[in-house]
Amino acid sequence: MNRIYLDSAASTFVSSEVLNEMMPYFTNMYGNSSSLHSFGREANDALDTARERIANAIGAKPNEIYFTSGATESNNWALLGIANFYKNSDKKHIITSQIEHPSVLETCKQLESMGYKVTYLPVDSEGLVSIAELLHNLNNDTLMVSIMSANNEIGTIQNIKAIAQTVKERGVIFHTDATQAIGAVNINVKEMGIDMLTLSGHKINGPKGIGALYIANNVNISPIIFGGHQERGLRGGTVNVPGAVGLGKACEIACRDIIINSQKLRRMRDYFVDKVMETIPYVKLNGHKFQRLPNSICLSFGMVEAEALMMMLDLEGIAVSVGSACSTGAVEPSHVLKAIKLSPELAAGTIRITISKSITKEDIDFVVEKLEVIVKKLRAISPLTKASIGEFDNV
Repeated sequence: MNRIYLDSAASTFVSSEVLNEMMPYFTNMYGNSSSLHSFGREANDALDTARERIANAIGAKPNEIYFTSGATESNNWALLGIANFYKNSDKKHIITSQIEHPSVLETCKQLESMGYKVTYLPVDSEGLVSIAELLHNLNNDTLMVSIMSANNEIGTIQNIKAIAQTVKERGVIFHTDATQAIGAVNINVKEMGIDMLTLSGHKINGPKGIGALYIANNVNISPIIFGGHQERGLRGGTVNVPGAVGLGKACEIACRDIIINSQKLRRMRDYFVDKVMETIPYVKLNGHKFQRLPNSICLSFGMVEAEALMMMLDLEGIAVSVGSACSTGAVEPSHVLKAIKLSPELAAGTIRITISKSITKEDIDFVVEKLEVIVKKLRAISPLTKASIGEFDNV
C-alpha cells in the first residue's frame, strides 16, 4: 500500500543530515555535559554548537538559549517562571489568545488558580488577533503577554512584530510560541522585540523530546525544574545531548532552506486546495487565505463526520488529523474552531492536512481521488443537509 503522511504539524521524520550529526553522541561521544573530564567537555562543546545554531536561526545570542524537553515544557516555563519570579509584584494580569496551544491555555488556568487574572483575546474569523483588542486590554497590572506566532490547527500567521512592539512599548514581557513557525517564517527576536520564544525539534525534522526556550538576557525568570545547576542554574536535569545536537542542526537546516522549502510547500498546498475545491462540493477552507503557513490546510467538509473521514483515509494509507495531535481523544470540538466561530456542524467535519517537502503532485492527486470517493460515501448516509450547515467556499 502507498502510504502518504499529511500530518507534519503533529510530527516530522528526522532528516538524514540531523540523524548523522546525532549518532556519535549515542555511541562514541556519550559523556555527560556536566562532567569535567574530556568526555564531558566533548559533550558540552556539542551543546555550545547547538546553542549557536539555534541562536543564529532566530537572531539571538547563544547564552540566551535554554534546552528543554520540548515546546510544552518551554511554554510552561515561560509562563510559570515569570509568574514565580514576580510573585510579590502587584502585576497579576496575563494576556494570551483563545487559540493558543493547550500547553499555554492549561498553564494559564493554573495561573488563574494562583490568583492571576488572565485575558483570553478573541480572534477574527480567519484566526487573527486584533491589535486594537490587545491595546484595549493592556493595563498597568499586565505582567506578560503570550501570543503564538502561527496556529497549529488553521495555520494562520499572527502579526507578531506589531504585537511584540505594542507590548514592549508598555514595558510588558512578551512571549511567543513559535513551534510551528520556525523554518516557515523569518524570525529575528531582537528586531521584533520578542523577550521569550518557544521552539521544538520534531516539528522541523529534528528529534522528539527536545525543545528550547529563548530568554533574553534582560528578562528575569525563575526555574520550574529543580536539581543540579544545568542550563546556567535555571533548569535542573542532565541535558539531552544527542537531542540538543539534533535540534541545533534541524534549526540550521530549516533556516538555510526556508525560501526554497516555503516556495515548494506553498505550490503543493495551493495545488491541493484548488484540486479539492474543483472536485468536491461543500468544502470550506479555514484560517487566513494568504497569511498562513506554507504547508497548512484546514478543510471543513459539509455533511461529513471528520473522525470517520480520517479513519477511512487511514485505511487507504493516508494520514491526516482531526485537529491538534495534543487534543486527540477530546470529545469537545476544537477550541480553535470555536474561536473562529465555525458552526458545530462544520467543526465536526473538519480535518487538518499538513504537507511535507517530500509530497508530490502525484500524491496529492491520489489523496484527492480517495477523498472524493470517501466524502460521497459519508454524505450518502449523513442526516445533515447543506441548509443545516451554512456557507461554503465552493458549491
